[in-house]
Amino acid sequence: MILPVVIVLKEIYEKGRDYLWPRPEVCPRCKAARPWGHGFVAAYFDGFTAGVLLRRYRCSQCGCVIRLKPHGYFDRFQSSIETIRAVICDLVDKKLSFSGVSRTRKAHWLKALKRKARAYFGDPFQHSLPEAFDRLMEMGKIPVSRAI
Repeated sequence: MILPVVIVLKEIYEKGRDYLWPRPEVCPRCKAARPWGHGFVAAYFDGFTAGVLLRRYRCSQCGCVIRLKPHGYFDRFQSSIETIRAVICDLVDKKLSFSGVSRTRKAHWLKALKRKARAYFGDPFQHSLPEAFDRLMEMGKIPVSRAI
């Protein structure tokens, strides 16, 4: 299970294992008190040359492994939500984007967003893609994932 927390990625990157992570009060699955530390896992984010160590916890009751991640990132995505939305807006407006994101990743996001907008809002989609992005976010969906 992945829990978003408000943290500064640069600070975690610099401090590594010495960063003071917030501990979940209860297990999100079974509500047992105080999950215990379960080590770290390296995660890769845009703008960092090496993996950032993210804290994990484990519930002694149900065995659930909880990984903390920075708020503002989709699960399993290296770029921030803000960066992804900005790239989508640039692609729609046919602007050159110098965000440091590869052309193939941009194309992946655009294709996935078009597909998901078609699936949720019909074909042809009558709204702009940035609006579709926002509406899917409000629905609790990841707008640029391939899963529908």
